[in-house]
This record gives sequence, structure tokens and C-alpha cells, in this order.
Amino acid sequence: MLGLVSMLTDISSEMVSGLLPVFLVTQLAVSASVIGMIEGAAGATTMLLKAFSGGLSDYLGRRKPLVLLGYGLSAAAKPLLAAAGSVTLIASARLMDRSGKGMRDAPRDALIADVTPETLRGAAYGLRQALDTVGAFVGPLLAMGLMVLWANDYRAVFWAATLPAVLAVFLLYFGVPEPAVADRKRLQNPLTRANLRQLQAPYWWLVAVGAGLTLARFSEAFLVLRAQHDGLPLAWTPLVLIAMNLVYAGLAYPFGQWSDRINPRLLLGASLLVLMGAHALLARGGLGLWAGVLLWGLHMAMAQGLMSALVANTAPAELRGTAFGLLNVASGLVLLAASTLAGLLWDRLGAPAPFVAGAGFAALTLALLLFQPSPSPRP
Repeated sequence: MLGLVSMLTDISSEMVSGLLPVFLVTQLAVSASVIGMIEGAAGATTMLLKAFSGGLSDYLGRRKPLVLLGYGLSAAAKPLLAAAGSVTLIASARLMDRSGKGMRDAPRDALIADVTPETLRGAAYGLRQALDTVGAFVGPLLAMGLMVLWANDYRAVFWAATLPAVLAVFLLYFGVPEPAVADRKRLQNPLTRANLRQLQAPYWWLVAVGAGLTLARFSEAFLVLRAQHDGLPLAWTPLVLIAMNLVYAGLAYPFGQWSDRINPRLLLGASLLVLMGAHALLARGGLGLWAGVLLWGLHMAMAQGLMSALVANTAPAELRGTAFGLLNVASGLVLLAASTLAGLLWDRLGAPAPFVAGAGFAALTLALLLFQPSPSPRP
């Protein structure tokens, strides 16, 4: 049910996010710098709220109210976007939408761990990731089709995007009961030094591995830029992310199931080798570029759900929300730095440079896997 909620919300968000920059430029004559400011503020808000919401769910001893609030904020932002006539209102709606994402992600991932036996968590996170990724390519395709059908009526598409978002909220409210978790303790403040000390060395090792993965991947926008640089017509550039997400969505659940039955470190190491291969093909360009895009999707299917399951199994039950929140903030900050670095390398050394660097960072992260610490015994 949580996977279907994610899918519906992602369909709604992707219908909007693919059109919003063009709408601002063509309909409201907004400059690129203002769009950058709006998106930068939205991204920063998401990162900050992820840490806050995860810790708050541990403090309250409940996850669902925060998850419901997060999805509700994102749903409420869609009609506001459709009706907005000024940049200020659109920026407010965008911040509301991203605030909803920041509010829901860490409690939702912790809730999945609460309702899933440890032996099935890889499959559970893989299934949620697969359904979420279905939304990532259905949304843009639906937006393109509606733009053709409705003669480029942006606002009509924004109104249409409200429907799946509202359905997601109803599905969450009526279809996802919060379990009574007997061993979850209500904490006065999960971010105190004493409580954070319960997150032992294996968890912080996972945070370091997650940061390395993010540093090696940077923004997927560079996949699109690489294809365009190689001569792909502008109108066809969405096919890059559609192809990547098709592989991701199709394989995330099978790999999640597999991760429950084998050594997860082996699967994580194999995903890094796949990512290094993707970077090598993307650096060369040409026809191999599409193979690189597909390998990127394969890597995501192997690694993303697995990382969530590892965090859920490593953190204490009463600190799961905090653990997911801290991991998300660390990954978000590294993504900002990695994408900035990739852009600088592209501008100064050429299109292959960020992918060569990404392969190097993937190799360093692979080396980090050799130094997995052992947990100390719990009292």
C-alpha cells in the first residue's frame, strides 16, 4: 500500500516538475536565476525536514501522522500551482510540495521497517522503490500526452496532477494502519548525544557508504546532458530517464528479494562494479551511451532498496526515523556537492570528465566496503 501511495504521488509530482520550469519561462517570463533560487530553496527545505521528521516520529512513537501530513502537503500544493498567477504563489506551492516530501520520507521508510519482518525487508524496500519509479516515468509520459491532447494548456495538466495526489492521501489514510510496535520506546529527544550513541559503528559506516554512492552518481540530469551532447534531438531527451527508470522499476523488487537471501555486502559491491561500467560507457559516448544508461538503472535497482533495508536492520527500532533522516540529509548534502563538482568538470574538462570522476568515486566506495565494522553488544 505504501508503494502504491508513493507511485501515485510520484506520478503527480513528475507531471508538474517536468513542465514547471518551461511554464515559468514561457508564460510568466521568469529568469533562469529565479528558477534556480526556487529549486535551491525547495531542495534545502526537503533536506532539513528529512532529519527533523525522522527524529520527530521517534519522539512521538508514531509514524503515520507525519507520513500523512507529508503526502497531504504535496497534494495540497498541486491545485495551488494550477491556480497561481504570480511567481510568489508558485514558489510557495513548490516549497509546500518539497516540504511534504521532506516531512514524509524518513517516517515512511521507518514505518516500512515497523511492518516488515527483518527477513523480508530487502523485498519490501525493493517493492516500494519499484512502484515509486513506475511513477517517475509514467508521470512525464502522461504530462506529454495531456499537453498534446489539451493544446499545451499547462494549467489543465497541473489540475489533472491533483487527482493522483489526492488518491494517494486517501489510500494512505484508509489503507495503511499503523502497527503497535511493542519494543518501540518513546524518546524525550532522539537527537541527544546519549541516544545518538545507540547508532553504532555499522550505521555510521552505512552513512559513509551512502555518501560514497551519492558522490559516484551525482545528478541524473547529466545523463540527459550527455545524450544531448552526443546529438540526441531535444524532443527525445526524456527517453534517457524513461529508459533508465524502466530498468530500475522492473528490477528493484527482484533484487530486493535476492538481497534477503545473500550477503548484502556482495550485492552492494556488485552494484558498484555495474556503476563503474556505466560510467565507462557514458564517458565514451556513442552507441554505448544507451548501454550506460541501462546499467545506471541496473545499479539503482541493486543498491537503493538494499541500502534502506541495511539501515532498518542496523538502527534500533526506537531510532529508525532518526537514522533514516540523518542518512537522507547526509546524502542530500553530498548530492549537492557532487552535482556541483560534476558541472565544473564538464565545463572545464569536457563531457566525459564527470563520468571518469564518478567511476573513481565508485572504486573508492568499493574499497570502503572492505572495512565493515562489527556491532558492539547491546546492553
